[in-house]
Amino acid sequence: MKTLVCTFLICLSTIITAQKKPAEYFPGAKTKVLVVGSFHFDYPNLDAHKTEKSDQVDVLSPKTAKEVTALVEYIKKFKPTKIAIEAFPEWNANQKLKEYKEGKYADKRDERYQLAMRIAKELKINELYSIDANSVLDDLQEKFAKTDSLYFKNLSAEYDFQSDDPVSKQYNIFFKSSEPKNFRSLLDLFKYTNGKEYHQYEYGAYLSGDFKLREHDGADMLALYWYDRNLRMFRNIQNIPHHPEDRLLVIVGNGHASVLRKLFTSSPDFDYTEFDSLK
Repeated sequence: MKTLVCTFLICLSTIITAQKKPAEYFPGAKTKVLVVGSFHFDYPNLDAHKTEKSDQVDVLSPKTAKEVTALVEYIKKFKPTKIAIEAFPEWNANQKLKEYKEGKYADKRDERYQLAMRIAKELKINELYSIDANSVLDDLQEKFAKTDSLYFKNLSAEYDFQSDDPVSKQYNIFFKSSEPKNFRSLLDLFKYTNGKEYHQYEYGAYLSGDFKLREHDGADMLALYWYDRNLRMFRNIQNIPHHPEDRLLVIVGNGHASVLRKLFTSSPDFDYTEFDSLK
């Protein structure tokens, strides 16, 4: 009987240890992707976190322009073959890229010029992919009376990213500490704000403050607006023709980067590259 039990336990142990890791079920070659989350170089201040004038940097000034060059050279180490940017198709990115290569837009501070187009020009990439998207909330409001719908008015009431609870106040301090002026260089800033721990806490910002509005309104607004917009952006990225040998560079606002990290690292189609790992 003892022998039988031992044999059973050995067999059971073999079965348990032989179980594959989840990743082993998806052995196919993946497309490498580098997500570069950036602050908006021209400071349109359309995001929830606004940057005060005294905290802004001028990427065209001699000192910061050198830092932009160092940042560009670092990103180029990824050797991208395709570049996606936070822009709508109506922005006409590829027409602008053609004109940029002809010498126009040298005075534009926007990171789409300073990073994406510059890298495209220097690496002889002739196409940019515009991946921005409106959310399903925009679609629903447009379809079901954007200005008259009592349902949407009630749902979005007080959803303004202006919460003053203790956690939201800490996030204000956290984001203010991440301004460029607090770092030795833009490259140091980007390594910090594109790190795993930074993205973890940045992602958490969406789960506090207005997320707790009423019973489910905050959660519904997050899903309909912010999450959906990022999911659509990810879907647009999936639609970019790509192969395992491609290396996809995605340049977006850093609020998007924290969500895209979750999506890319969960997808069996992509191999997520940590920003600070480039050699």
